[in-house]
Amino acid sequence: MDLIRLAKEIIEGRRLKRSDDLSFFIDCSLDELCRGADMIREAVIGDKVDLCAIINGRSGRCPEDCRYCAQSAHYSTGCEEYDFLPEEVILDACRLHQSEGVDRFSIVTSGRTLEGEAFEKAVSAYERMRKECRIDLCASMGFLSEEQLGRLHRAGVTSYHHNIETSRRNFPNICTTHTYDMKIEMLRKVKAEGMCACSGGIIGMGETWEDRLDMALSLAELGIDSIPINALMPIPDTPLGNLPLLCEDDILRTIAFFRYINPAANIRLAAGRALLTNDGETAFKAGASATITGNMLTTAACATIKSDKAMLEKLGRDVTPEYEKG
Repeated sequence: MDLIRLAKEIIEGRRLKRSDDLSFFIDCSLDELCRGADMIREAVIGDKVDLCAIINGRSGRCPEDCRYCAQSAHYSTGCEEYDFLPEEVILDACRLHQSEGVDRFSIVTSGRTLEGEAFEKAVSAYERMRKECRIDLCASMGFLSEEQLGRLHRAGVTSYHHNIETSRRNFPNICTTHTYDMKIEMLRKVKAEGMCACSGGIIGMGETWEDRLDMALSLAELGIDSIPINALMPIPDTPLGNLPLLCEDDILRTIAFFRYINPAANIRLAAGRALLTNDGETAFKAGASATITGNMLTTAACATIKSDKAMLEKLGRDVTPEYEKG
């Protein structure tokens, strides 16, 4: 397979389908694959890198049994537990990330869904952020109804995140308390509401390369706008806590073929950036166009907003948010 020629065809409008034989992605030249992916990124997305920051709005005691997650009530990981954060804490975090030039800010909550008083608090917080801040707003609150999505949208939320996590085949090995089809239906609601749909998954959970290709195709079929790719960072006392870390080449190969299959989506670096050279510099040369960022982690191996922007500017990427360009 001539990967550079394929990249040019994708730039010209070709789209890879489930009926195509894509097995060549698994063992083709990584260097050529990454070069082609970066060509697609440059031509279709451009040099703007989308920076997203999150706040954990409600932590722990989740009834779902996702086998990778520290916040599941099914495992004793000692994770921090608290109810929905006070509004001023959320507003302060939003203002801080806007002041540092992040593109979007998201409240992420544990649990199958957010409802009742906690959901009302979330709506109130978003209404204030829309009124007092210019940063784009995102939410990640599990399975919501059409009515709830509509309320968030009217409150200022323009993007909703809901990972499919893995392939349809592999999903029952990762979670049994909800289904893959439930996730697909949730994302269809997001698209129907007219919000930006953000969905990706985690690699390194024991899946095959075919599972990774299947996940990329499923996201393309849904028309997902933003695709976070997480590399599993095994958490002790979870069922996947003893799995080995992925090597950098495997992460880069996944990012690159996700770009070929989803040329117009933002391919977003998420968990596992510490497994990559310079917290992800190599990935931005392999098709990545976005990342989760923030100052919540302070160890020397973890990136901050300042270090992310410096690294990206060195690569010639644009890290100025749209709300600062007017």
